[in-house]
Amino acid sequence: MIDADDLITLVRNYNPKTNAALLRDAFAFGDAAHAGQTRHSGEPYFTHPVAVAAILAEMQLDDATLVTALLHDTIEDTRRTYGDVETAFGEEIAELVDGVTKLTNLQLSSTETKQAENFRKLFMAMSKDLRVILVKLADRLHNMRTVKHMRPDKQVQKARETMDIYAPLAGRMGMQWMREELEDLAFQVLNPDGRISIMRRFITLQKETGDVIPRITDDIEAELAKAGIYAEVMGRAKRPFSIWRKMEEKEQGFSRLSDIYGFRIITASERDCYIALGAIHQRWRAVPGRFKDYISQPKSNGYRSIHTTISGRDGRRVEVQIRTREMHEVAEAGVAAHWSYRDGVRAENPFAVDPARWIATLTERFDTEDDHDEFLEHVKLEMYQDQVFCFTPKGEVVKLPRGGTPLDFAYAIHTRIGDSCVGAKVDHIRVPLWTRLKNGQSVEILTAEGQRPQATWIDIVATGRAKAAIRRSLREEDRERFIKLGRELARVAFDKIDKKATDKALATAAKQMGLGGRKDLLARIGAAEIAARDVIRTVYPEIEATSGDEIDAARAVVGLKPSQTFRRALCCQPVPGERIVGISYRGKGVMTHAIDCPALIEVEDQPNRWVDLHWQEGKHPAVHTVSLDITIANDAGVLGRICTLIGEQKANISDLVFVDRKPDFYRLIIDVDLRDVEHLHAVMLALEADSDVASIGRHRDLDRKP
Repeated sequence: MIDADDLITLVRNYNPKTNAALLRDAFAFGDAAHAGQTRHSGEPYFTHPVAVAAILAEMQLDDATLVTALLHDTIEDTRRTYGDVETAFGEEIAELVDGVTKLTNLQLSSTETKQAENFRKLFMAMSKDLRVILVKLADRLHNMRTVKHMRPDKQVQKARETMDIYAPLAGRMGMQWMREELEDLAFQVLNPDGRISIMRRFITLQKETGDVIPRITDDIEAELAKAGIYAEVMGRAKRPFSIWRKMEEKEQGFSRLSDIYGFRIITASERDCYIALGAIHQRWRAVPGRFKDYISQPKSNGYRSIHTTISGRDGRRVEVQIRTREMHEVAEAGVAAHWSYRDGVRAENPFAVDPARWIATLTERFDTEDDHDEFLEHVKLEMYQDQVFCFTPKGEVVKLPRGGTPLDFAYAIHTRIGDSCVGAKVDHIRVPLWTRLKNGQSVEILTAEGQRPQATWIDIVATGRAKAAIRRSLREEDRERFIKLGRELARVAFDKIDKKATDKALATAAKQMGLGGRKDLLARIGAAEIAARDVIRTVYPEIEATSGDEIDAARAVVGLKPSQTFRRALCCQPVPGERIVGISYRGKGVMTHAIDCPALIEVEDQPNRWVDLHWQEGKHPAVHTVSLDITIANDAGVLGRICTLIGEQKANISDLVFVDRKPDFYRLIIDVDLRDVEHLHAVMLALEADSDVASIGRHRDLDRKP
């Protein structure tokens, strides 16, 4: 453990005007408070707060943040109180220490609802003073560096929490180096064999090709010198987890993965960045689709850089990042650059974002969410996604997460535009609303009066803002209808156990389930968000809510008008348990399609024909025919065994057609009558496990239309 003088020396390297007496007092206060306490490793406990302070000193943060690091566990783990800290170090530091203590007490890896509440508290703490989360991230980093001393189950819990929450949060704040180290430390716990495998393969590659980093660095420096650019060039191999993730995303083996090296070019000016880019592209072939200009379109956390991927020596791809020194400082520190010191004064970096504005952009819509699950979904989407930049017809820039659609674009402009959207043009060409937008595209939203959001839009959009707006609109529009439907479903469910669905019983259930009241409960029952039998279990836990009767196949879906009838679409053959949507046909009633049915594209621009449907809760009869496309070995007894396997799963074969006969294999279409999606999965799993089944999947015939 370093002592107080070592820490002060470390701080004075970037802040000669540091308050050494304050740091020394905090060191003594923390050391005394933690006296006699030890870590899992057997070391004195105070080694941990000192290590956290050292990490923050490397980030060149202010004295208050470093003092908070030294004291961050005193209120929680010692006899020292908030008042003690405030008396000794003032209100600012006491508030920071208290904020870190509250974050520590949040169990972020608990159940979903509680996790959403804790996320809300986490962002509230961040909004008060972002330095709280900086201390917490440094705390988590040191804990992960020493995680091997914990129990195996605790190691996995901390690693999963780190991978799911803290690493993405560090990345969202622009602290990419911390994100990469946190991910790699968690990867070492969660998948040690995978990490070792990556490292071994990388060592083998280095033996075969030699260390290519110095050679590529020399090549880049030579090209820059020709262009008259003085710059610092740095190269490195990507971390094991980063390589593993690329392998997973691209579904490629290590030997086929090329861009495992990254290089940074640090120039003197923004102008030199673009000259350097031209020199690089003139010398090496640029890889299409791998260019991003975050200088002209900075990220919300202040990140600026030019990214390009080129085919370097021996055709090996390398990623190159080009930025100025000031941009590099923000790229390393992210939002924390706001507090960075240099020569005893706050660093005046023009690219460092105001933390208050940054946190405001991150949280401005969170307080509008009245559903915790929606809030958690929104937070995770905002934290995990990268961004694309698209343009309105007037040239204004709209930022979206990667995977955003024209609907996301519409809601990003204004909720009213999103709600009334009927179509979109991308680069002047009409496209489906589920089209994934790319960087630089121009998007025009087509609207119409009277248009309202469709339930299917939830599965199309990628942003939390759009999802929340759609759900809110659907709830407002359908609330009364859902309340009436919910009341009927509750009445039927209560009648089956000889009870009455009284207002008092429903109000009691709503209170127990944490809902706003009786009408809120009924609306959620009607919307199929809560099952009526779950309400019965809440009010009458001693009664087993039995529903042995099968649902009438003619009334299997919910959402039809009394005069409407429905049929399952033959093209996609949806079964109970799958997301569905209804399409009305003149004289033919409503046809139910699976939500991902390709046939829906033909009616995408006719929203008046779409009907919001879902399957009735309960036990369905095995009358829903699904066509299975199966290839089996052409051996004696195989077909008979396949039919037996289907029968053992209590499924009936209603038709069987041979599509292709080969000397060694048969391909056939088998129509099987099933109850629901779980029944379908059971049948397919049983068939897939048979050694003579070469392939199996659902047969979808788009020619079989209404």
